[in-house]
Amino acid sequence: MATPAVNEPRVNDRIRAREVRVVGPDGSQIGIKPLPEALALARELELDLVEVADKAVPPVVRIMDYGKYKYEASQRARESRRNQTAVVLKEMKYRPKIGKADFDTKTRSVEKFLHEGHKVKITIMFRGREIFHPEIGRKILDDVAAAVIHVGRVEVQSKLDGRNMTMVLAPDRKGGHGQTRRRSDSGPGEVVEGAEPEAAAEVPESPTE
Repeated sequence: MATPAVNEPRVNDRIRAREVRVVGPDGSQIGIKPLPEALALARELELDLVEVADKAVPPVVRIMDYGKYKYEASQRARESRRNQTAVVLKEMKYRPKIGKADFDTKTRSVEKFLHEGHKVKITIMFRGREIFHPEIGRKILDDVAAAVIHVGRVEVQSKLDGRNMTMVLAPDRKGGHGQTRRRSDSGPGEVVEGAEPEAAAEVPESPTE
């Protein structure tokens, strides 16, 4: 006799208890029965006897179509995987002496990333004595956050990290502007446009300067 897979319930002749509490296919309580009698009830209905609570005393079993139950469970699991989001962590780098044109170009890219549903790490790169004027970097970060406030929010506040100052922006889904991207069934890491996610996993990406 084949051994049931890990986490799968015992079914029919694999059930070991002498007595079981039987639940009917419609959820009705049939009561405590000897195992042979419970198995006979299931066979009369051309259904399976499935152990649904093996720790109970006596164990609880339910009469059901186990093949149909497994199929529906696999469909639910598949749909759940389809709804998972692959959130890519983008990065955009600025310099303290950045000009207005470069600032606007980079910030438009940040806005695009947020609109696509990605998080964005904003990095201010200090050189030489620029590190002694962190207020300049903080002002740039504040300006970026203000420029994209309609599609994003500050998730991690500005902080010094060595000779850099960083801040993380996240899509503001409450505003409805972000476009959700979810996994397809084609393979790991692939994303397609779709519905609001149930879960998310960050995937770092190469920085954009």
